[in-house]
Amino acid sequence: MKHRLIVWCVVVALTVGLVYSAVAQPKGELVYALHVTIAPAWFDPAEMPAQITPFIIGYTLHDAVVRALPGVRMGPALAESWSESPDGLTYEFKLRSGLKFHNGDPCTAEDVQFSVARYKGSGAKEFQAKVKSVEVVDARTVRFHLHAPWPDFMTYYGSSATAAGLVVPKKYLEQVGEEGFKKHPIGLGPYKFVSHTPGVALVLEAFEGYWRKVPNIKRLTIKSVPEEATRLAMLKKGEADFAAAIQGELAEDVKRDPTLTLVDTRHASMFWIEFPEQWDAKSPWADRRVRLAANYALDRQAINEASCLGFCPPAGVIVPRVMDFALQTEPLPYDPQKAKQLLTEAGYPNGFDAGDFTPNPGFPIVAEAVVNYLNAVGIRVRMRTMERAIFLTSWRDKKLRGVIMTAVGASGNAATRAEAFMYSKGSYAYGGYPDLDALFEQQAVERDRAKREALLHRIQQLSIERVMFAPIMDLRGLQSIGPRIAEHTINSIPVHPFPALEDVTLKQ
Repeated sequence: MKHRLIVWCVVVALTVGLVYSAVAQPKGELVYALHVTIAPAWFDPAEMPAQITPFIIGYTLHDAVVRALPGVRMGPALAESWSESPDGLTYEFKLRSGLKFHNGDPCTAEDVQFSVARYKGSGAKEFQAKVKSVEVVDARTVRFHLHAPWPDFMTYYGSSATAAGLVVPKKYLEQVGEEGFKKHPIGLGPYKFVSHTPGVALVLEAFEGYWRKVPNIKRLTIKSVPEEATRLAMLKKGEADFAAAIQGELAEDVKRDPTLTLVDTRHASMFWIEFPEQWDAKSPWADRRVRLAANYALDRQAINEASCLGFCPPAGVIVPRVMDFALQTEPLPYDPQKAKQLLTEAGYPNGFDAGDFTPNPGFPIVAEAVVNYLNAVGIRVRMRTMERAIFLTSWRDKKLRGVIMTAVGASGNAATRAEAFMYSKGSYAYGGYPDLDALFEQQAVERDRAKREALLHRIQQLSIERVMFAPIMDLRGLQSIGPRIAEHTINSIPVHPFPALEDVTLKQ
């Protein structure tokens, strides 16, 4: 009997070992056709812009101390736990044991400290102003000390509002330098760098030492395919498994194809028009009536149906509905006659030449519709297209003029959107108002949630009353999925448009 028990235990152990081995060993290749060109700056969290698209790489090559994870808006990632002091001045994070970078180097609290110190992205000003120091308590413990309570510290640090929470290897980066790091990035994410062909593709391989789980798929290739029809053709031919940002008639084509799947992503993304010249007294855009005319000129519901198949609700403010503290408000109606009347009252009965219309690349149907609606009421614009990385840099550096159409999907809340785009000192703000700035600074230290919400609602209401923007619609980016995918995991991570790539599975 004892002999049989030993044999049975050995058989069970071998079986469990074989099953574990089968699960642990990733297999196959996945191809993701992305709607924009991949920029090397996206490989380095220190330089990632306040946009959501780079996070398909940010959360694949790298990982954060805390971040959105499947099923939770903010969960423990590299940190197994964290705490906030009662006075709101100190945040402490405890890292998981045994964390390893892709090159085998251990990840310690010193890497966390180093990553925050070198961060120079869109939230850098806020961190520099509000974080007093970052203390390495021991190899696994890091402590943030603030000058004053900052209710949005975790939002800025632990969401895609910024890339400040992503951790890079201090030792390796100091060895190869910043340019060397962009050429061969090393991270903590589920996939490690293999190669990058500029303008063509990024090739990654499963990192079997990833703390959360071993990815199901061995090789991941993210291809730059700006042409929408080409992305769909790749999907149909089996040359791609995911195709991002499929719109309009092509999206209808996906819905009709029984072998493909169309998914509307529920993330914090928004289309709107910027008027960078509204702060120039000599510009027509300095007149509120002209900006209001542009708002009345847009048939938002028609744009929604043409590009998003009805999935993108028209918007009245630039803070997405799904964000905390968002002002739930209706957009202005489509009224071209009212738009022309306002232009006449402003002294432009025959309209005016508004110069360049520069759209965020990747959404041609929306951009072309906006151009047509503006031109129809006499606001004459000419389309100027740019490569995405150049567009984002030019916008951030305040070099764009005329009219800008942007699509922003970084996470966070109403305060992070107000900070970047409404606050006069924001990374993307071309101007602002003293009273709005004062409200922003007041809410930034307000720890009472109800009072803070009231302040943020007032800021958003002022942006509407002063017609600082022309909101278009909440973006529900349509992702198309090929027949090889068994589990796509899109929408598994709250308010995030991309799948949890380590969880994606292929059909057997």
